[in-house]
Amino acid sequence: MSNRKYDAILYDLDGTLINSVPVIVDSFIKTYEWMYGECTRTVEDLKSYIGKPLVECFPMHCDEDQKKLVEKYLEINCEALRNDEVEVFPEVMEGIVYLKSLGFKQGIMTSKKTESAMITLELKGMDVLFDGFVFHEDSDKHKPEAEPLILAARKLGVTDMSRVLYVGDAIPDAACAKAAGADFALVAWSDMDKEFILNNYPGVMVSTIKELALL
Repeated sequence: MSNRKYDAILYDLDGTLINSVPVIVDSFIKTYEWMYGECTRTVEDLKSYIGKPLVECFPMHCDEDQKKLVEKYLEINCEALRNDEVEVFPEVMEGIVYLKSLGFKQGIMTSKKTESAMITLELKGMDVLFDGFVFHEDSDKHKPEAEPLILAARKLGVTDMSRVLYVGDAIPDAACAKAAGADFALVAWSDMDKEFILNNYPGVMVSTIKELALL
């Protein structure tokens, strides 16, 4: 029997494996400029919604405007993704391959829609490295709720959530792991308030993906 603490390692995507935060913020700003001629929301405010489903990123607007904003955002963001404007964080690919060589089951659980997520995963050749995926469309509830993480673990054949590690960069990731009864690892390259996250949610911080093998 394996002495490993975890039977499955699951990852968030944006800001965790891929450096998409600048493109996401730029897509938000361009969407608002298209809709209203300007973006009055601050960068900090826009970043605070990263990790949440896109449909929840425009709560201050009426339903009709929310629908238009979501549709335009997807159009702008997917164009940037197809142009390969997003980079994988340094050493992430090597880390995933290393853990795979050790026999770890690995998957992605993201609030991102399948279409936009797969653009980057396929362009970077990452889609073949993982054992399972959960995207926005796959669950009724989303981060910070537990449901998508539990579903992702089950896709990897794991039902004991104490044997699951979720790796992320933002509050919704940490809150989701806590709600699901999984452990949480915060990536050191997170663009979010790392001190706040670790002071308010249980977890550890890692400097490389390879470090996960030592937890």
